[in-house]
Amino acid sequence: MASKEAKAIDDLYGRWLAEMGANPDMSIDETRALFETWGDITGEPGGVDYIEEDCDGVPCMWAAPKGAATNRVLICTHGGGYVTGSMYTHRKLFGHLAKATGCRALILHYRRAPEHTHPAQVQDAVKVYQWCLDQGIKPEHIVTTGDSAGGALCTTMILAARDQGLPVPAGCMPMSPYYDMEFTGDSMTTNAEVDVLVSKEMAQAMASTFLGDASPKDPLANPLHADLTGMPPMYIQVGGFEALLDDSVRFEQKATAAGIDIKLDIYPEMQHVFQFMAGFAPESDDAIEKMAQWARPKLGLS
Repeated sequence: MASKEAKAIDDLYGRWLAEMGANPDMSIDETRALFETWGDITGEPGGVDYIEEDCDGVPCMWAAPKGAATNRVLICTHGGGYVTGSMYTHRKLFGHLAKATGCRALILHYRRAPEHTHPAQVQDAVKVYQWCLDQGIKPEHIVTTGDSAGGALCTTMILAARDQGLPVPAGCMPMSPYYDMEFTGDSMTTNAEVDVLVSKEMAQAMASTFLGDASPKDPLANPLHADLTGMPPMYIQVGGFEALLDDSVRFEQKATAAGIDIKLDIYPEMQHVFQFMAGFAPESDDAIEKMAQWARPKLGLS
């Protein structure tokens, strides 16, 4: 049974939906402002400095824990359907992960739709990856991670980097990834009554905004259609109550068939990106620690 603390995310998502329902003509700026409260349910990790950085034209933020390794990096891509969310909404979440892992996190503030449609987000992420390599960070000392749309982006940026001839990083850790731009997973229906936030209608609206003129089968937008050859080890976490659950399940099956070293953890009764409750809910703290335990040996950290 979910902890009483885990109800915080249900309450937050319920408030968002109530406000959007009361204002059906909510502007993109109003919607983004609403989602800026995402980090309200994340505890402050403490002992982490936040430093903004221009990474070859892409605004980013370092989450730098005190005493952490500076030659290892978590490249972090925030969620929000490629439309909302920011490096500010996610700084505490990725701060927790960086602190638990023992290295710095670099949080992207990539271009968002509708102002910038696919593949702008992938281009920004690859640019930041190249920037890190140019700073002398070895690819085997980088792990990508992200949540929701950012969970997809931390995957597709590796596919794009591989296609451009760049070395792939040491690993990839998506949280609740939003992979399927066609919404064909059974969990879209079977979990419709228990997912507090994500509905098929919401996912379709964000996908349409993100894709622009691109195909929903584009492998750099929908990695369920990608050739996964050469992908590094992966670790996916997803909530058992998520409408997007089958995105993770089907990707894990596809990756396993392609010979990729992949681990999938499904957290019972958890909502979309439940890791946001790090510092408050035991399920979230457990998830962050498991991600850190997985990442440390990949990065060469004890």
